[in-house]
Amino acid sequence: MSATNAMDESPVLKYLGLPPSYEPSPRAAPVEFLRKHVRELPPHLLTLFSSATSPKERTTVPAIRNRRLKFAESNPAELSLANAKSTWPALWEGRERPGQEQGKEEKDWAEKEFLGGEGNQQVGKLGKLLGEYEEERESERVRTVRRQRAEYIESLPEEDEDTDDEDDELPIPQELSIAETEEYFLRSVKERFIYGFLESIDYDRIDWDERWDSDLDRDDEERWFDDEEESSADPPPDIQASEE
Repeated sequence: MSATNAMDESPVLKYLGLPPSYEPSPRAAPVEFLRKHVRELPPHLLTLFSSATSPKERTTVPAIRNRRLKFAESNPAELSLANAKSTWPALWEGRERPGQEQGKEEKDWAEKEFLGGEGNQQVGKLGKLLGEYEEERESERVRTVRRQRAEYIESLPEEDEDTDDEDDELPIPQELSIAETEEYFLRSVKERFIYGFLESIDYDRIDWDERWDSDLDRDDEERWFDDEEESSADPPPDIQASEE
């Protein structure tokens, strides 16, 4: 639930020239308030809403969802294939050994940067060793994440477990190629990001950044929603079960 009690609404109301009795109240109804005024507030005041709303709740604000979309379309490093596989390994269904990318990066660093790098036989051996260590470390981390996820699913009541297995795991058809598997994974990660379901990502940095408003207008924002403007936005069926 949102920590609405923690928010000091007075700076927001003062900035907009609104009375303390204004409705919707920033404190009591922060999401509704954002839907009306998010683009009128500067980032330093928008950050006050971080304590009053969750990333998932803010998904119902058209401007914020469009900011996330613009961010995702900019191909940020956080949502790149390598980083996404490392950060959200439970979502990745690929078959290669976890940690290979990290191990290669560690080996390359040692061979090119450590003590003069290339041409040094000892450095080459060290690079290989460090690469193997890093690959094993990352592989163990991924195994731990997946094991914890499996234990969590196992602990759910039967009715919740069925839903989680069917929707949240997102099984990939066996006939997909490697490229198709990667594309499917990245699309899934971006969808979860836009709808506020990803952990280990700084939503505030995107949600309150007005530079992602470029090329947007009110009509663009409203296209995210159906005719019932006041209804909450539902994520695609394949990620609804991510809500915990």
